[in-house]
Parts: sequence; C-alpha cells; structure tokens
Amino acid sequence: PRPLPPPSAMLTSRGPALCTALRRAAPGGLASFHFSARRCRAARVAVVLSGCGVYDGTEIHEASAVLVHLSRGGAEVHMYAPDVPQMHVIDHSKGQPAEAESRNVLVESARIARGKIASLAKLTTADHDAVIFPGGFGAAKNLSTFAVDGKDCKVNREVERVLKDFHKAGKPIGLCCISPVLAAKVLSGAEVTVGHEEEEGGKWPYAGTAGAIKELGAKHCVKEVTISFPAHVDTKNKVVTTPAFMCETALHHIFDGIGAMVKNVLKLTGK
Repeated sequence: PRPLPPPSAMLTSRGPALCTALRRAAPGGLASFHFSARRCRAARVAVVLSGCGVYDGTEIHEASAVLVHLSRGGAEVHMYAPDVPQMHVIDHSKGQPAEAESRNVLVESARIARGKIASLAKLTTADHDAVIFPGGFGAAKNLSTFAVDGKDCKVNREVERVLKDFHKAGKPIGLCCISPVLAAKVLSGAEVTVGHEEEEGGKWPYAGTAGAIKELGAKHCVKEVTISFPAHVDTKNKVVTTPAFMCETALHHIFDGIGAMVKNVLKLTGK
C-alpha cells in the first residue's frame, strides 16, 4: 500500500477552508494549537471523608453522590481522611453506641474509597484544584466537636489547615449536609447553607444548626434541597454548600442537590 502523506499535506489537501479555521483557532500556528491541547486537563479534586456510616462517619449516599457527579464532570479524584480514632462507634441497626468498639476514621473511610485513600496530613493545595467534604455526623464528631460543643466546637487541626490553605489559595471548597459548620467555624464571614431555619413539622429536623452557624460568625442562607434551589455559592470565598440530608426528602432530590454543588465547585476551578 502507498504510504500516507505527511500530516501537513493531509491538512492542505482538504482545502484552504480547513487551514483558515485552524489558524483562527490557533493564531500562533499549529504548534500553539497542539500545545494548548496538551495543557488541557481535568480538575483535580480532593474528597475528605470522616468514617463510614451516617451516625458516626461519612453519610455514604452523600459520598457516593459526590463521587458520581465528579466522575460525570471528568474530575480526577483523590480521597483523604484524618488518621484519628472515631469519637465513638454507633450500631446503625439500633441507633445506639457500641460501647465495646473503637474504630479509626481513616480505616473506616477506606471502605468508601475502595482502599484508595491517604491520610489527610498528605493533602496539599499544590496537588488539587478543589476540595469537597460530604456530610454525615462524622463531620460533627470526627472532623470537629460540633456534635457535643456546638458553637464552641474545635475543628481537627488538619481539617482546619486544609480549609485555610484552599481558601488562601483561592481554590473552591464544597460542603454538604452538616459539614458547612466546618467552614462557618474556620472561615470568618463565610456564607453557607444547611437548608431552612425552622423544623417545619419535621421536614428540617436539624434546623437549629442554622442558629449555631450564625453564632459562629458566618452568614446562613436559606436554601431548598431540590434541584430548583439546590446550592449556595459564596463567590467571594469560593465556598459552595447544599443541605442534602438536613432535609427529610426523596433520595433523588439529595442526589440532584449534591450534583449542583459539585457542578459549581468544578466551574469555580476554571478547568
């Protein structure tokens, strides 16, 4: 068979119109066109977990939703968790503490990450374009002491470092469910949402969290969990939040709301 002509000949053989289009797309010539293509890459997003299970760790449905939407958005994902003991272990079948058990947050988070996880101490802004914190009581028990101390809570020092580093670097931070309390505590003046500020007959069972957020010095913005009003974007601080399971509603609404949060985080990366 005859050898193929060189690429330049193949391009010119298709006529001047194609060459003109390429020159317009790459004013610096074909070399700059190829260089620009090489520079394009996916957003690198860190996901911080707090264990495995809604009552003592990460809410699994929220973590899964975050990962699905990041995958759909073409992101490169790396997962992290603090290498510390859990505050306690909950028997999820009974909703009661399992007094004789103790577990490690990193080890339990590895269940969700399918083993591909690293200590939070290794998370740096240099290696990532954004960070996302799913919810679950682990955010209020293992990443902070909010569950027991409320507005007087302390935040795990690595969690605090990560939040401050990403904020200082101007890189977006996504949080859902109860995890916005972390930003409220660490980032002065941040705007976040955990949904509504009244229980409304049990639809918003954790509505009191909004008051604590205000006491922490943050601004609380009332938002729905549904796709119509699913996330709050604090453009100044690049903090994106959504209520998720702070609301008693159908799972697909939670999933869609988290998707809107992830979409806004990826948009803020500029990738």
